[in-house]
Amino acid sequence: MKLKDLIKQIDPLKVVGSVDVDISDLVFDSRKVRTGSLFFAIKGTQVDGHQYIAKAIDKGAIAIVCETLPQDILPNKSYLQVALVNEAMGQMASQFYGAPSTQLNLVGVTGTNGKTTTVTLLHDLFSGLGYKCGLLSTIQNKVGNAIIESQLTTPDVITINALLREMVDAGCDYAFMEVSSHAVDQRRIAGLVFKVAVFTNMSHDHLDYHKTFDAYIKAKKRFFDDLPKSADALINLDDKRGRVMVQNTKAKVQTYSMQRMADYRVRVLDNSLMGLHLMVDQQEVFTQFIGDFNAYNLLAAYAVASILEQDSSEVLQVMSQLRAAEGRFDYVKAKDQKTVGIVDYSHTPDALEKVLKTINAIRKQQEKIITVVGAGGDRDKAKRPKMAAIACNYSSEVILTSDNPRTEAPEAIIRDMEQGIPLEKQHRVLSITDRRQAIKTACRLAKPGDIILVAGKGHEKYQEINGVKYPFDDKAILKEELAN
Repeated sequence: MKLKDLIKQIDPLKVVGSVDVDISDLVFDSRKVRTGSLFFAIKGTQVDGHQYIAKAIDKGAIAIVCETLPQDILPNKSYLQVALVNEAMGQMASQFYGAPSTQLNLVGVTGTNGKTTTVTLLHDLFSGLGYKCGLLSTIQNKVGNAIIESQLTTPDVITINALLREMVDAGCDYAFMEVSSHAVDQRRIAGLVFKVAVFTNMSHDHLDYHKTFDAYIKAKKRFFDDLPKSADALINLDDKRGRVMVQNTKAKVQTYSMQRMADYRVRVLDNSLMGLHLMVDQQEVFTQFIGDFNAYNLLAAYAVASILEQDSSEVLQVMSQLRAAEGRFDYVKAKDQKTVGIVDYSHTPDALEKVLKTINAIRKQQEKIITVVGAGGDRDKAKRPKMAAIACNYSSEVILTSDNPRTEAPEAIIRDMEQGIPLEKQHRVLSITDRRQAIKTACRLAKPGDIILVAGKGHEKYQEINGVKYPFDDKAILKEELAN
């Protein structure tokens, strides 16, 4: 594609060189530059791409998009100076791939918890309704039935547009994607046109990146601020920040709730390890999901389907057959069929509390809850003691262990968590650094009928230690130990 066609949607501050040049591909990593590449010099959180402009040119880049023009301007190269490279990259990526988001019904889901479950629900629901769909999620990306492993909750905007293009070319009608606060802040969704945007909830998370809770809220809110008039914004009314999200949106606002009057409502008729029996907009449905938090996720999916003009009876019929996303309240039973092990991705205080409240609501009085929980290294330290306190308040016994320690010593992370243990509950807490041993110990402590929760990693199949990802699967280990 010609450079002049790529810049139709942006307003460069300055253009140096010809715009009548052919662009072979779009790149923001100088290591991936080849002859004919357009290189975006992004100011990242770790490195500044402006330092790699010369390297990109040496490797064959024909054009550069930057916020500050380099001192050495080469005569046979093109340079575009823009106010924000990330924003320009989104617009140009959309143009390069033929604006694929406008050729799909693109649904974005944001919120601290529930993003993965909700987008997976939507993908499986619409697939069950007979549509070909795409998925962009923490667990995996899908183009129709083809699975592409994902590295980030929301990929970079070039990758997003390339995947959306694949979806369009494969005949997909709908695409469902998680939208993280990092992605909004870093403009990784710039240039995308959303049909529906969903807000699930908001609680303490990612303060290592955003620094303040207010900045975290504003990052989420920007997703809704930037929606076009043609879009629908669907918010959870039971979260006090739901209304905040849509204060400045141009989109049509719709609401869902369990506790208030809203456009879409749900009532839990029964909640057990067998599943949820729900009343959704005056229609009963039995699902294989567990817990009030999943009632919200199911309602959000139902509401999106309704906004996209699907038949409610068909939607509920398909919904009754769906299963939870991997690592989301994913449970296995011991050989005796009595002891239950649950694996859940709950890695924030709010998510952990919701899962433990759900388990407490469905357990019998004599059954113990044994919780294995850790906290990630190089991430928000403030949530560590909070998570330990929540685990103690809602569990019979707690084992603190390592999660993904990354570059931190797991013992130091556990010490941070120990600060949250109430004095009167210290006798019920063990600290075991080795995660496998912690899971094994929980299984040894459990008696028939007890419930073991292994929280924090969910679907992840690795443990990250000092930059290396070692194979580690909570569910596989739990299954193996319960079988013994």
